[in-house]
Amino acid sequence: MSDRWLHIVGIGEDGLDGLTPATRAVVEAAEIIIGGDRHHDLSQSVTAMRVAWPSPFDALIEQLKSYKGKRVVVLATGDPLWFSVGARIGRAIPPGEITFHPQLSAFQLAAARMGWSLADVETLTVHGRPVEQMIAFIQPDQRLLILTTGEETPAQIARFLTERGFGKSPMSVLASMGGDDEQRFDGAAESWDHAVPAFNTLAVECVAAPDAALLPRVPGLADDLFHHDGTMTKQEVRAATVAKLMPMRGALLWDIGTGCGSVAVEWMRAARYARAIGIEPRADRRAMAAENALALGTPKLELVDGEAPAVLEDLAAPDAVFIGGGLSTKVFEAVWTALRPLGRLVANAVTLESEAQLIALHREHGGQLVKLQVNRAEPVGGLTGWRPLMPVTQWSLVKR
Repeated sequence: MSDRWLHIVGIGEDGLDGLTPATRAVVEAAEIIIGGDRHHDLSQSVTAMRVAWPSPFDALIEQLKSYKGKRVVVLATGDPLWFSVGARIGRAIPPGEITFHPQLSAFQLAAARMGWSLADVETLTVHGRPVEQMIAFIQPDQRLLILTTGEETPAQIARFLTERGFGKSPMSVLASMGGDDEQRFDGAAESWDHAVPAFNTLAVECVAAPDAALLPRVPGLADDLFHHDGTMTKQEVRAATVAKLMPMRGALLWDIGTGCGSVAVEWMRAARYARAIGIEPRADRRAMAAENALALGTPKLELVDGEAPAVLEDLAAPDAVFIGGGLSTKVFEAVWTALRPLGRLVANAVTLESEAQLIALHREHGGQLVKLQVNRAEPVGGLTGWRPLMPVTQWSLVKR
């Protein structure tokens, strides 16, 4: 018997007829078929033991492992490795035990319906995830294909677009693509009022009004885009700080003394699936950080009540650490021990006392020490002059 006992099969609206002969034979020979109601309906002519997605869904892996030794098929929509269950299963079961059978994905079908080059489109999913995370991708002239989470999702996204000055953006909801009941609904974000099927894919062509909010994913968002109490890492220093932290796909940041969350939010926006834990003892500032995370498209920002180093012990090891407040030798030692290899540490200081600590740490551990001074032009009577912000001493180093 082949070691590949588990087959993960992508299926479309055309059901078994859309599968290749070899893949259809795999499904028809299955002893156990696992999937949602829709998947079972699309393959109902096959005689096999039928299993629904477990609840909670996390139980799926152990349930699958219990079937080892039988001919098992998991049915997924479209491409099972593109924002689908296949990737999750593949992380838990050895790849030598799985055969994947991809079908055309919803993204490929939607791009074909829209006449868009898939290489020039941002592909997103908010299916079972916070809808707000798409906000980070609202950019002038950007095309988005979004797997939605229900019939209400397009209206929510239309509101996000309109609130940010992208109300003229054309939107199309595509449902049941490739089947006899395929539907399409077109409109503009500012006037969207369609009732659409719950299972759908949304296409958006972002069109910016002259007063639209510009929210690039590179660090350096304007200070007034954040709700804050005046104590925050300012725009120019924040851009330099996040650059030194080097956001990377899926990487984790500890933001110690997160305040309004500006550094953590910019970190998460800058790289796909970047994660951040903001550590902040003040409840009012944690509330501001949570508000900013929702408004700027990083709803998965995790916020921890407490102070370093006491609260650090149980946190996942970080790829980067920013110390914006509460620097001490004990904090440095704790984060340096926890930091993963090639991890980045950045600490900013505005007081003479904290600057002295940075100088001492730099002398002992190396790295780069810089002084950042920003002057902004502001009105002086009827004229204009330079107003300096507080200088910031920044220490950064990489763990090797």
